[in-house]
Amino acid sequence: MDTPGCAWLLLLLLPLLLLPLQGKSHQPLQRSKRRWVLTTLDLEEEDPGPFPKLVGELFNNMSNNVSLMYLIRGPGVDEFPEIGLFSMEDHQSGKIYVHRPVDREVTPSFMVYFDAVDRSTGRVVDESLIFNIRIRDVNDHAPQFPEEEFNISVKESHAAGQPIFQLLTVDLDQENTPNSQVFYFLVSQTPLLRESGFRIDLISGEVRLSGCLNYETAPWITLIIRASDCGEPPLSSTATIHVHVEESNNHMPTFTEDHYKIQISEGHVEWGLLYLPVQDQDSPFTPAWRTQFNISDGNEEGHFDIMADPETNQGVLNVVKPLDYETQAAHSLVIVVENQEPLLSCKEGQMRLLRRAMASTMVTVRVVDANDPPAFHPRTFIVSEEDGARPGIQLGDFNATDPDRPTDSQIRYELVHDPANWVTVDEKSGVVTTKRQIDRESPHVNGSFYTIIVHAVDNGLPPLTGTGTLLLFLSDVNDNAPTLQPHSRHLAVCESAGSKALLLEAADADLDPYSAPFTFDLDTTQGDVEDTWMLRTKQGEGHSVELIMLKSLPPGDYLVPLFVGDRQGLTQKQTVHVRICFCPSGSECEERADTGLLWWALSPVCAAFLTLAAALFSLLRCYYAFGPERHGDFIPGDSGHQTLIAYNEESKAQVVMGSGMFFEPRSMKNRSSTPVCPDHLVPRCPLQLMEEKVVERLSQKLQHVDVLEGDAGHLPHVYREEGECEEAETLSSLSFLEQDLSPELLDCLGSNSAPSEAVCSAPKVPS
Repeated sequence: MDTPGCAWLLLLLLPLLLLPLQGKSHQPLQRSKRRWVLTTLDLEEEDPGPFPKLVGELFNNMSNNVSLMYLIRGPGVDEFPEIGLFSMEDHQSGKIYVHRPVDREVTPSFMVYFDAVDRSTGRVVDESLIFNIRIRDVNDHAPQFPEEEFNISVKESHAAGQPIFQLLTVDLDQENTPNSQVFYFLVSQTPLLRESGFRIDLISGEVRLSGCLNYETAPWITLIIRASDCGEPPLSSTATIHVHVEESNNHMPTFTEDHYKIQISEGHVEWGLLYLPVQDQDSPFTPAWRTQFNISDGNEEGHFDIMADPETNQGVLNVVKPLDYETQAAHSLVIVVENQEPLLSCKEGQMRLLRRAMASTMVTVRVVDANDPPAFHPRTFIVSEEDGARPGIQLGDFNATDPDRPTDSQIRYELVHDPANWVTVDEKSGVVTTKRQIDRESPHVNGSFYTIIVHAVDNGLPPLTGTGTLLLFLSDVNDNAPTLQPHSRHLAVCESAGSKALLLEAADADLDPYSAPFTFDLDTTQGDVEDTWMLRTKQGEGHSVELIMLKSLPPGDYLVPLFVGDRQGLTQKQTVHVRICFCPSGSECEERADTGLLWWALSPVCAAFLTLAAALFSLLRCYYAFGPERHGDFIPGDSGHQTLIAYNEESKAQVVMGSGMFFEPRSMKNRSSTPVCPDHLVPRCPLQLMEEKVVERLSQKLQHVDVLEGDAGHLPHVYREEGECEEAETLSSLSFLEQDLSPELLDCLGSNSAPSEAVCSAPKVPS
């Protein structure tokens, strides 16, 4: 509904709303008068009675028309605290009584309720009257100190007029009344002193010092303080203060002697050179008694030091820096002493600080001459030399002098520290010269520095020694090619993870710029290395490269040759041994690698020993066959053994060496070089053709030889590969079968062969 519509509706309803009021408009309004009348309730605490005692009376003007009965309730009547304290003995008259004394400090007031009830009906005829009965205070509590006695300490140096203690009391009477207002008074001081005393503030209770305290005169002072209130009558209490006077420094320490004379040999450090007793009248072992010493003059070079003995309080003079007779033969020291606490004095009732209050004494120190060790100038020096310096290079010279004879020094130089044995030192001149080539990569070089220590010995009695040091800085040269790290030389990878990148890391003993970043290149001259392997350089990494397998390889051991070069291009060939293995568990090779590697490593050695043994056995056999004591019978080619033919004497005791060459034993050659059988029976076979065939056969047998790392001139023989049958091959694998020889060679040998013992048999020479 809009606003104009609401207004019209109110105008229409207004006569209806005023209709019930028309009959009462002529009646005047009446003012209601107060109906409760209460006299003053005056109650004093601790009222002695007698009880019950009337304290007040009340009535209600409604009693003119109705017979009333008065009731009282609330705290002090039928509620805590103080139940039964108040009552109305005559409910018709409204008189109020108290039945016992009241302690205001326990209950200062009571809030009670009064009711007027129609006696005939028991109906409450008027509102309840609420009245607060206050207990009037009387002075029944004296001020109380928290303790009856107090113990305090005051420094003897305490300034006059400054507070030293404050007393506080508590009065339980009503606040802000004379009964609780407290004043403080100094009753007595024991002992009474002319120069010092105490006073107390009347209101705050602060105790202040007037004058100066003196520990020697009165170490203890007793004060009695009274606190009194202003009630009627006034009440008071007292407290005792025991003041302990702490001694301050009011006595200056003094030396027992004015002058001391001592002597000391030069070149020594000595503790307790001289003890200086002092006297002080202050209490022992207090800051006012403890001393502190200082050398005020004569110690400009810092040779001496003095300290206080905490037990005896005397000064202890020490030599902390050796004295030198040649520099200064005598020293005059001025030593002063003072207390740890400042010195005070009482003047005009005030403690005053005395400045520069110290005693002094003189100490004369005479230095006794002694043999001084030689001194190097300088003690340590640095020489720079290039790495790889050759013998005969003069690095520098040590310079030492004898302080006792500066102009006529007789000094002998001795080399005492040269761990690499690189240099010599001239005994007279101190010149240091290289005697061996210097290597910066030596373990005795630390951070490119090599330390050489030399002693200079004088001719005194006894001879004394000085020490000088030469620090040889070795600047690096590019004398080391980078090499693969040990963990990068032998790698293993599972057959199933053939495409996994293998990390190769290199190191160089040289410093920058002769080291990293390194270059890595495959040796493409070795077989199909380039088709099998690939190197991948990591971005921003100059110390390593990743080796990638380009095609799947069967399990076995593989050699990957590569070149590793430094920043300057110095390159060295390296070989990576890659083992491709079968991994039953999927990530680890089966544990057969150690036995295979050991057999692979020992096989060339065993083969060499077996070959040598065979050669020696053949030589011995031929020796015994052709020795001077033995004459073997000739076996004709046409008698006895029709299937074997003795060819010639040159085939006796020929030995095949590891290089494929044939040698004739010296004993055989000396005896005879004629054939065993006549030429018309056995055609001579060309020796060169035999050599070529045997060498060819040996090359075929050794076709699986690997190149040992770092030594390509020795070719070991591989007798078996990993994964083959565990049974070892015999040396019969080096034997020559008939089918291995060419027809031409067989034709040369003929259709028959001689027994082995016949080969080495001696020809039968008629006597």
